[in-house]
Amino acid sequence: MAGCRSVLVANRGEIVVRICRTLAARGMGSVAVYTGEDAGAPHVLAADRAVGIPDYLSAPALVVAAAAAGADAVHPGYGVLAEDAGFARAVLAAGLAWIGPPPAAIDAMGDKIRAKAMVAAAGVPVVPGAGQPGMSDAELLEAALAIGLPVLLKPAAGGGGKGMRRVEAAESLAEEIAAARREAEGAFGDGTLLAERWIARPRHVDVQVFADQHGAVVHLGERECSLQRRHQKIVEESPSPLLDETARRSMTASALEVARACGYVGAGTVEFIVSADRPGEYYFMEMNTRLQVEHPVTEAVTGIDLVDWQIRVADGEPLPVAQDALHFSGHAIEARVYAEDPGRGFLPQSGTVAALSEPSGPGIRVDSALAAGTRVGTRYDPMLAKVVAWAPSRDEALARLRRALQQTVVLGVSTNVGYLARLLGQADVVAGRLDTELVDRTLAELGAPRGPDTHRAALAATARMALDLEPAPHRAGPWDVPDGWRAGNGEPWGLDLLVDGEPVAVAVEGRLSEGADVGVDGAPAVRVHASARRPDGSMVLTVAGETARWHTARVGGDVWVGREGSAWRVRRADVARRGRGSHGASSGPLCSPMPGVVVKVHVAAGDRVAAGDAVVSVEAMKMEHAVVARRDGTVSALWVREGQAVALDEPLAEVS
Repeated sequence: MAGCRSVLVANRGEIVVRICRTLAARGMGSVAVYTGEDAGAPHVLAADRAVGIPDYLSAPALVVAAAAAGADAVHPGYGVLAEDAGFARAVLAAGLAWIGPPPAAIDAMGDKIRAKAMVAAAGVPVVPGAGQPGMSDAELLEAALAIGLPVLLKPAAGGGGKGMRRVEAAESLAEEIAAARREAEGAFGDGTLLAERWIARPRHVDVQVFADQHGAVVHLGERECSLQRRHQKIVEESPSPLLDETARRSMTASALEVARACGYVGAGTVEFIVSADRPGEYYFMEMNTRLQVEHPVTEAVTGIDLVDWQIRVADGEPLPVAQDALHFSGHAIEARVYAEDPGRGFLPQSGTVAALSEPSGPGIRVDSALAAGTRVGTRYDPMLAKVVAWAPSRDEALARLRRALQQTVVLGVSTNVGYLARLLGQADVVAGRLDTELVDRTLAELGAPRGPDTHRAALAATARMALDLEPAPHRAGPWDVPDGWRAGNGEPWGLDLLVDGEPVAVAVEGRLSEGADVGVDGAPAVRVHASARRPDGSMVLTVAGETARWHTARVGGDVWVGREGSAWRVRRADVARRGRGSHGASSGPLCSPMPGVVVKVHVAAGDRVAAGDAVVSVEAMKMEHAVVARRDGTVSALWVREGQAVALDEPLAEVS
């Protein structure tokens, strides 16, 4: 790689933007790739050059693109083909440098079954489990029962939480094995599964390791990643609030043994599961043979640019710093921003970003691939950005990150930003009492703002609608709107709204721009005043003497309003009723809870089903969700087939 001048980043999204920053700092050229739907995306604009490809998963197309752009090396980022040994070999065979570990190490750690055997031989503790290539569903079921329920099913060929399922009941084990295989095959092209003993109140701790081509290996500390949903991390921090120095020394020493056992070179992460009750008891889970999503927290506490180190090591240089010369400072926490709806169990969402404002300030870092106008679909992973805070102490870092999330504005597509801000203020999180089930336990409490928050959102949306109707220099008059709705000249008027699907009735007397009396859902009216809308779509709303700034945007017939990181989609109920209804209704059709593709139709028209039976399974962003019958009955209508694309709230079937 000596003399490398240009690197193709074989990925998409925020990691491309982040890698391009380091390449520019080193005076190296950068090449991005894009599919048709990503043309003009922020990651494309961040690079010096960009090449169109048919698919991010096409290794031949990526190698051809690198050659066409005159790149000398390929950086895989994370996800996509980052842990595909065949891709690494294809890059090297084309005469390009590979900024990643040797293909043999990727192979060794990519198969969880082989990896567990290898590290166990090196003396590293592993979770009791079973699973081999070629095992049938029946054989795996028998092995899982022998381990003892509950068990965790996980794909042998991949990570990122995809295909992982916790199973507690023997009667559901066969169905869960079948579903986990489908997800594993869809995500990794390999349905081999591993069954492992479930550790009670588990905590997830990673160790960042780095190795050069000369035999030196160091660790760069640990990251606690216990806050997860669907076995995928959403908040990570360094150092872990769980480990004492004795436990830390033992775990990092084990991580170094794992790296040595597979002949590792470059950046890698060794993942451990730790008992919340016994922090000195830990087990190897897997090794990620790539840069991690959460690498910025390690960069924040070490001051090291890990991508710069990756390039140096790939170029044959020795590690810049020995273990005893590494220094750690302060505390860093990262929150991942996903296009998902916590109020619907974190189901993936899609849309177009209509308004965007990202935080900044002392100790704040944002890695993002968002821009106003960015289209967020369901074909790729739903992660959009990462917000990172550093401070001298954990309490200060938590406070900084929570404030940064409250300053984040994303309108036009549902995200988890407001939820993350609420999660960081939850008592157990503040106290450091974490485990991988905490998010599930607190979802009902934190999942979606309700009650007063929903009413305030309805007031903000009503104000935005009313302000849009008032005379302006570019408008002929207050009636110059396409849908025919009128706000009136001080006369009482009202709106029936749906705020994220929840019905809210608003009654107004007066002009909101001058001060009006407004009642919500029959409650006593309060005085509301709305300022003129600013060019960025924001407005100042005063409700009963309390003033707050709201961000707003129009997307088609919807009005989006946002405050303190949370966002609401608001539409008039009379317009919404022209559509197809909601999947959450207690009667009527079963509708898709997310945009995606039908992967399994479990019933036929005329079949009898019981409440809770799976009717149709929909997949989006490599996640499968079963739509179940709400009551006992007969399938009276079935409107979809396997392989069919469906929209959010599209009717799938009806049970009479």
